[in-house]
Amino acid sequence: MKTFSPDRRQFLKGSAATLALASMGLMGMDYIRPEQPLQVALIGTGWYGKMDLWRLIQVAEVEVVALCDVDQNHLREAAEMTAKRHLSGRKPKTYSDYRELLANHQLDIVLICTPDHWHALQAIAAMKAGAHVYLQKPISVDVIEGEAVVAAAKKYNKQVQIGTQRRSTPHLIEAKKTVIDSGKLGKISHAEICCYFHMRANRNPDEKPVPAFLDYDFWTGPAPLRPYDDLPHRGWWRAFMEYGNGIVGDMCVHMLDAVRWMLDLGWPHQVSSTGGIYVQKASKSNTSDTQTAIFEFNELNVVWQHRTWGNPVDPEYPWAFKIYGEKGMLAGSPFKADFFPTDPKEEKIHWEALYEREKYPEDTKEEGIEIHAVPATRRHLQNLLESVSNGQSPVADVMEGHISTASCILANLSMKLGRPLHYDPVKMEIPGDPEATALLRRPYRSPWVHPEPDQV
Repeated sequence: MKTFSPDRRQFLKGSAATLALASMGLMGMDYIRPEQPLQVALIGTGWYGKMDLWRLIQVAEVEVVALCDVDQNHLREAAEMTAKRHLSGRKPKTYSDYRELLANHQLDIVLICTPDHWHALQAIAAMKAGAHVYLQKPISVDVIEGEAVVAAAKKYNKQVQIGTQRRSTPHLIEAKKTVIDSGKLGKISHAEICCYFHMRANRNPDEKPVPAFLDYDFWTGPAPLRPYDDLPHRGWWRAFMEYGNGIVGDMCVHMLDAVRWMLDLGWPHQVSSTGGIYVQKASKSNTSDTQTAIFEFNELNVVWQHRTWGNPVDPEYPWAFKIYGEKGMLAGSPFKADFFPTDPKEEKIHWEALYEREKYPEDTKEEGIEIHAVPATRRHLQNLLESVSNGQSPVADVMEGHISTASCILANLSMKLGRPLHYDPVKMEIPGDPEATALLRRPYRSPWVHPEPDQV
């Protein structure tokens, strides 16, 4: 079996990119040094927000001028940690309201790492304020929110990189080049994507007073206001469809997006899904513990399955994609990839994830780090900065993120309605199905107003 561990992906790709970067002062191979440090803000300073911000600091000379969070403990900790990682050593200004932050600073890049129900409003506001955006997936919690984010990026001419960083994962880039792009699989007519992690929050905490350091009403924002029963951070908010789209919206979006990128797929023609809460019935959580979805393309179905209980189908690939062709199968995950040819005379190929512990030793000391994923995040952020400089779309641009996000939302709506759905992205409706079309927009809690594509 051949084994490959890819080299670091270079930031510059040819003289045209070099000239474009030179015009902005963004010269360098790995570390980007603009003529003036990029002015950066982070909205959502919890675990993943800090993880993304530290990666940006690792790859570019930036000044983190502002941080925003409704949790004062998160905010204080992030400000102190940022000062230690800054070249300047300065603490950023802190805000509890992202609108104040955007009004008070002229920013180059805004990173948005809040819970899913805030993504669309904050991304649109950041673009209106003049910033390019690094937006965590999914880009929205309903389909029309996503259309509004796409419309805003076009209207304000801003680059938006979505945090579907499989597109910047070194070993998957190599696997795509070696297997998919070379035609090793032959005709491809099936793909399977899955997640079997036991990640559903199965708890029943009692209602309790909201702690003084958390603005729970602002945290909830446009979503329904649930009785407060625990800090929503990390996994608890994901237990509720009020704030996201369950495990399909959290995990399927990554693998569906990876397959779409690998195979150059656009919108699915039809989406269908079944599932529900079949096993873990005792929890407050209202997200499905078991779900199957089918995304139909031309002579190709992409089939998703998740279970938050029991054994994975393949213990080697519990969160993964498998792409099947007439000449073999390519399996991939954030941790590794394998090509399995149907011809026993042909060699298998194996790739391991790239780890950069030696180049970035600080990674090994970072609490909660997904050390297998941060090399991809670094490249994802570099790709955004390259796109800002040359005007070309980033690898996970807003439209690609919208298609993957909306497809997952449609799967949940199909499960709810009990029928397949076809979305028309031109008319922004589900033809012949007014009930399903009405569900493309979620009701917003007052005083927040749902964004509309023609009004951004």
